[in-house]
Formats: sequence, C-alpha cells, structure tokens
Amino acid sequence: MKLKATLRLDNGLEFHGYSFGCTKAVGGEVVFNTSMAGYPEQMTDPTYNQQILCLTYPLIGNYGVPSENLIAECLSEKLESERIHPNGLIIFDYSEDYSNWEAEKSLEQWMNEQGITGIYGIDTRELTKVLRDKGPMKGCIIPEGAKAPEAYKEPTPAEVSCKEVIVYKAQPAQDVENVNGSKAATTAGKRIVLVDCGVRHSIIRGLIARGAEVIRVPYNYDFTEMEYDGVYVSNGPGCLCNYGDTLEIIKKVLAGNKPVFGLGVGYHLIAKAAGCEMERLQHPHRSSNQPVRREGSNRTYITAQNVYRTIKPESVPADWDVYFTNLNDGAVDGIRHKIKPFAGTQFNPEVCVGLTENITPIDEFISKL
Repeated sequence: MKLKATLRLDNGLEFHGYSFGCTKAVGGEVVFNTSMAGYPEQMTDPTYNQQILCLTYPLIGNYGVPSENLIAECLSEKLESERIHPNGLIIFDYSEDYSNWEAEKSLEQWMNEQGITGIYGIDTRELTKVLRDKGPMKGCIIPEGAKAPEAYKEPTPAEVSCKEVIVYKAQPAQDVENVNGSKAATTAGKRIVLVDCGVRHSIIRGLIARGAEVIRVPYNYDFTEMEYDGVYVSNGPGCLCNYGDTLEIIKKVLAGNKPVFGLGVGYHLIAKAAGCEMERLQHPHRSSNQPVRREGSNRTYITAQNVYRTIKPESVPADWDVYFTNLNDGAVDGIRHKIKPFAGTQFNPEVCVGLTENITPIDEFISKL
C-alpha cells in the first residue's frame, strides 16, 4: 500500500503525493533543477546539502544508480561525492523498474540506505513555477504518521569540505576533447591547490586527467605557504557569510600572480575578494540549459548552473572584465582580470555530466600554469 505524504512550504502551500525512500519527516530550503538526466550526480552534488531538491523531469529512477566505487582516497568514480546531500527529493513519477548497464541498485534502495526521504505524485511544474517566481523557500516533506520537523538546518561548508589535506597524484594526460573537437589543454608536473568548499568530484577527475597533481585542502585551510602552480576554488553550499576564512585566504592569493580559477561559490568568493558586490537573481539559475556569451566574441555556450546570486555589473572593478554574460537575464556569469591570470565562472565549466563539453575555461586556467 502506498504511504501518503505532504510537501508543505513556509508560505502555507501544500502538495499531496506519496512517500518513497525513507519515511522520516525532513525539512530544508526547497530548490529545483530542470535537467533531463543526471539525478545520481545532482543528488551527490554538495551544493544541494541540507536542501530539498525538486526534479522537473517527469520520470525519475528509470536507469537506477551506478557504482559508488572510489578511484582514489575520497574520490568517487562515477558520482559527484561519496554520499547523497539533499535532505529530500521531490519528483512527479518514480520508476520502480530500472534498466541500465551501469546500474547497481534502484534509486529507492539507495535513498533508504542513506536515510533520504522522497515524495512523488505531485505537480512538479507548478511547484517549480512557485519557486521560480517567489524564490527559494523553506519547506518540509511529511510522510503520513510523521511529525513535521521543528527547525531547518542551514548548509555550511564545514559539512561538505574535506577535513584534512588530500593529495591526488596526476594521471597520464588523457585526450579530452573540447566541444569543437579540439584537444583540451593538458599539463604535466604542475600542482593545483583545490580549495574544497564542497567540490564536485568531476572537477577533481578532470584536473588529474589533464596531468595535474591536485592538493585538496579544507575550505578554511591557509595554504599560501605551500608550493603550488595554481589555485582552483570549488563550488559549495550556503551563504557567503560562512566563508569568511576562505575569503581572507583568497585575498592573499590575489595579491600574487599565480593562476586562480573559481566555480560557483568559488567564483563569488573571488569576485568578492576583488571588490565586487553581490545581489540575488530575480530568477535563480538552476538548470543545464543556461545560455551564456563569451564577451568579445559571438561564441555562445549552453551551461549548467545552480546559483541564486550574481555580481552587480556596476561593481566590477576597473582592472577586471566581464568574462561571460547570461543571455536570458544579462547576469554576469563570469569575470576575469585584465592582466593577471585570475578568472571565475558562475557555471560548471564541463556543462553536463561528463567532461566533453564547454571545458574552455578550465583549459585556459590549465594553460596558464
């Protein structure tokens, strides 16, 4: 028998459906993603930590969940981290039968193993319209017979960052291709410090595949006395107010001349360290089809994004340039220094699940090491 469940938003709006996965009540900020595929990767993305994720594609679970094997210390072979990060999952229809050559278990089995609550059978399109127009809001999933959670926990980088320094040895540089068929930039013998604010593991896999040694450090670890050739500041969850130590470290790095690249929260921290001001987006960028144009060219990229804030265009300092502009709303989706090798983007440079598209920003960073 199906167990009924309710999704309740802070504004009083309720959606009624059925429970799957764990049957405990959970709360958190309710956000959405419009990607058509990639639910295992989205659910293991640390950016969604402590949130409730709504997937708009109507059928979820049909290809199961791939291997959770690690290829190095704390580095997933297939997924974006070692565990599921959202507190809950919201979908329209759950497929109990799955089929894929890489699948090792069902989505519900995986959720049960990790204590994740889900709800299906609700109008995810209507919910997404509410979240898009009203902005992210708190909510909770309450399976029938459970009590609503009393408090919601705010996500912090301390919950998703590594706890100690981890070194990933370089792999022989692989023939990774850009979207236009050209070979991606590779490097050998270079050391990249990866500031882990909640890094997606595809980033680490991409860097070591290009021949770089990656030194993964906690988000608040002062690495500035170490020997390195470049700095990569990762994505992460929550408010920038939780990254005070990270911000001060980045300011020290920007006083030098070594290449620096930031993604998501990492991009926002670099921008803030450079003197930019932030503002909330009228409509959050939470999809895999955000069009951005590279300034100074007619090249347009289709990008994957998961952000709710951006840089105020008028606050970009005189010694920095806008790197990418969002073609939907004109948001500043990337900036770069006019002279020094510093840059960042609001979007995931590899764009989709995998490493074969839109990797040019990473390649430019690699080529400057």
